Amino acid sequence: MPEENKCPLCSSVQRVSYFSDRNKEFFRCEDCGLVSVPERFHLSGEEEMSRYDLHENTIDNKGYLNFLDRFYKVISNIVNKGSIGLDFGSGPEPVLAGLFTERGYNISVYDVYYAPDKSVLKKKYDFITIVEVLEHLKNPEKELRMLWECLNPGGVIGIMTKFLPVKKGEFSSWSYKNDPTHICFYSESVFKWVSKQFNSKLVFPADDIVLMYKTK
Repeated sequence: MPEENKCPLCSSVQRVSYFSDRNKEFFRCEDCGLVSVPERFHLSGEEEMSRYDLHENTIDNKGYLNFLDRFYKVISNIVNKGSIGLDFGSGPEPVLAGLFTERGYNISVYDVYYAPDKSVLKKKYDFITIVEVLEHLKNPEKELRMLWECLNPGGVIGIMTKFLPVKKGEFSSWSYKNDPTHICFYSESVFKWVSKQFNSKLVFPADDIVLMYKTK
């Protein structure tokens, strides 16, 4: 079975057409619920990076800081200062890692383009942050499982990504899908499926934020 016909999260071939426009097609997995874009519509690494270089996700962007601060407050309420963390997909300027560092956390960063030191993926962490990253991943199951192995027992993975509209009819006008680097789209039910695979404790503390606790 061609890889393109498989769900990138659960490898199921039970996928049905969900939506299409002039730029790409979207399919929904009937097993895990993930909505994803087939590989033929994916950008190359060079094309992806050129798009990311246009982002203004810097310490000087107050809007971006406010966006990250909402996530930071959720994590800081449950993770003690001094804890060891990893910001996965930190981007060209690790602003989120900076917020944690200046407030007493010990955090490393990894980004496939901007901070590609894979040695940090061999270590163990008390918490891992994945902010506006999952929607870009071509193989989210592989990446999530790898990060789960990096997490200490009792640790937590904090995820932030826009959730799919509850009503399918709203998907056509959902601007989040229009970014050509966004290829996987999640919902509460998708994360419940993921949590079951990892036997984790799952919490939805705020809009578009997910916490997965490693209970053992």
